[in-house]
Parts: sequence; C-alpha cells; structure tokens
Amino acid sequence: MNATALLVVDVQNDFVEGGSLACAGGRELADRIAEYVARSDPGVLVVASRDDHEPHSTNGGHISPHPDFVDTWPPHCIDGTPGQDYAGAFAAARKDIEVLKGQGVPAYSAFEGTTTSGRTLEQTLRDAGVDQLDICGIATDHCVRASALDARRLGFAVRLLTGLCVGVAADTSRRALDELAQAGVELAE
Repeated sequence: MNATALLVVDVQNDFVEGGSLACAGGRELADRIAEYVARSDPGVLVVASRDDHEPHSTNGGHISPHPDFVDTWPPHCIDGTPGQDYAGAFAAARKDIEVLKGQGVPAYSAFEGTTTSGRTLEQTLRDAGVDQLDICGIATDHCVRASALDARRLGFAVRLLTGLCVGVAADTSRRALDELAQAGVELAE
C-alpha cells in the first residue's frame, strides 16, 4: 500500500513570535498549517514533531546560557512549559502521530525522535505504508531541513511545502532549499 503522510515540524510556541527562538511569521504560519490540515484528506496521516527538552539540563550541550546560535541555543521547548506547546490554531489541529525529539540529546530531525508510544518515526511510517512525505513547519533552515534530508536518505519521496514553512534567516533558508532540491526533495508552493 502506498500512502502519503504530512509531517509538520516543530510548530511550537518557542519558535513563533514571543518565543525564545522566534521565527518571524511563525504564529501566522501555525494558523495556516491548521487550516491546511483541516482541508486535508482524512486518509492522509498527520504527523507532528516537537522539540522536548529536559528541565534543568544542557540537553547534551544543545542548550547553553551563552549560546552561539549554531550548535548551542538558549533554553527552549522545555518539557512542561508553554514554550513546548503547539502554537496558535495548530494546537487544536488533527495530529494522528506525535514525535518528541531532543530528549537529553541534540536533535534536529523528526527522525531522531520517537513517537509517544516509543517507536521510531521511520518504523511508524513504514508500518502505515507511507512512501511519500509532504513536509512543512519551522524552521526551514534547521529542523525542517534536517527532517527532509533524513526522509530522503531513508528512501521516502519528499515534497517540501515551501509556502507552509518559515526559517530563521532568508540567506540560510535559501541555502537549505537549494540543498534540499539537490537531495531530490520536490519544492512545492
């Protein structure tokens, strides 16, 4: 059975305006993704990933009081805080599977996390017969990029919904899109 899934990456309060690692346009994006999910075919599996960092931890060096914004970051998406919660209207949107990543270790790709039932995302998708992934979310130049590259490396056909993504910066987002296209990711509005 061939099936498509929608992977929504890290649409969380700490990554939208007002959050500790806010991306411009993130809050409005959360609402647009919620509308997209509401219009989606009910047969499309909706997967949502979330950063989930442990309280009072450097999370394997990922979180720092003196971040360099390359490999280390200020505290964000701390388990049990409002920053970890899904943002805007996406909080109430359909999510068939949830993936938590970054639990004690640096993790950017949704494929580095596990579902709430403790399974890998890859195995969960394979068991559901998924061979095509549509990907959207935050941030184009970090976790969206890493998730799309991993999906391609694992043999999934990947379409990035560029109109449903926001990045940290325009130049790094452009470079990420170029890299994704070279890796065989279809870029679609």
